[in-house]
Amino acid sequence: MTDSQTQMRRGPLAGIRVLDFSRILSGPYASMVLADLGAEIIKIEPMGNGDDTRNFPPFQGGLSHYYIALNRSKKSLALDLKSEDGLRIARELAATCDIVLENFRPGVMDRLGLGYETLRDGHEALIYCSITGFGANSPHSDKPAFDIVAQALSGVMSVNREPGQAPNKLGIPLGDMAGSIFSLFGLLAALHERNATGQGRHVEVAMLDSMIALQGYLSQIYFVSGESPQPVGTQHPSIVPYGSYPTADGHVIVACLTERFWHNFARCIGRADLIDDPRFAAYEARLANRGALEPLIHEAMAGEGTAYWRARLTEFDVPNAPILSIGEALEQEHVAAHGLIEEVDHPEAGALRLVRGPILFDGEGPSPATPPSLLGADTSEVLREGLGYSDSQLRALEARGVLSCSVTQPGCKQEVS
Repeated sequence: MTDSQTQMRRGPLAGIRVLDFSRILSGPYASMVLADLGAEIIKIEPMGNGDDTRNFPPFQGGLSHYYIALNRSKKSLALDLKSEDGLRIARELAATCDIVLENFRPGVMDRLGLGYETLRDGHEALIYCSITGFGANSPHSDKPAFDIVAQALSGVMSVNREPGQAPNKLGIPLGDMAGSIFSLFGLLAALHERNATGQGRHVEVAMLDSMIALQGYLSQIYFVSGESPQPVGTQHPSIVPYGSYPTADGHVIVACLTERFWHNFARCIGRADLIDDPRFAAYEARLANRGALEPLIHEAMAGEGTAYWRARLTEFDVPNAPILSIGEALEQEHVAAHGLIEEVDHPEAGALRLVRGPILFDGEGPSPATPPSLLGADTSEVLREGLGYSDSQLRALEARGVLSCSVTQPGCKQEVS
């Protein structure tokens, strides 16, 4: 991202500078959202291969799909944090930033000399965010944590399945993303507080805590009943009818969350008699008699196809939907109408299609994205313009292996990426 591109970016966080040490997904997703909101993101990557996700197939023009998905609108700075010069540069950059974001195991940043207490010394306005798997006080603190680990320990996998089937992870990496999402809440709250006090905060978020916080009513079922919720597949643990129902040629989603929708649905399938049937007349009765009601619904819907039922359900004002593939979801009219996909040009990968952030301000979405940077592509710009390094200093640092650039630019030699 060039300086002119940075100046063109708009949003509520314009002028906020973030030093991002995070990698993989938990952390990079948060910094990408901050970029969408207008913040300048300086992503610190290891020398050589960079963020591990740069190497995850499939690729477009040599650029990983995974890296593309999580690293738009960021500047890449390739730096050796194991060298004294590299650490010095990182500290100098932190002193110019509003936020430092990291997702290492507890203690790693302290051992590097980049912990909260070190970086806030003389910079009390700094907001420092640590995303970890389990937090510093957990019996699991020193263990590695990835999405599926957080999903398993949260209990979510136990209910994410059809009854009698093996536990399954969620199709989206919510274990990772939950940590990022809750970190954003904390960071924005800390920024708001800093406006009043001038003081920063150390924001700490654990992936497992975040997943447990997202359980919603599932945890309350356990607290109220003393029993863990059981898997119900696409159905709802306490609402009937709700879920995926077979048609003559597929399935359709029906969601009767209120009594009005249940009445509409009963009339829609030609079974208005079920409305006054004492077995199905109220929420609790339908739940207790789910085993009797579901076969009646299946029988009523089996004779017609999905298109028929979608039209009829809509006519009767019953919440419904088809079950789309990822491709179908991305190509649907709603996505086009909301401008959720944009195209950017990458110097090596060519035209990239990206999913934009969903937040609108005064009817407008995020600034146009800039493509994910090549590894180290912004190193000289960040250090020259942000810290005043001269071209000769940059060349000397690169010669010593402290930093690198992947493209030709002032202060950096050509490097094969």
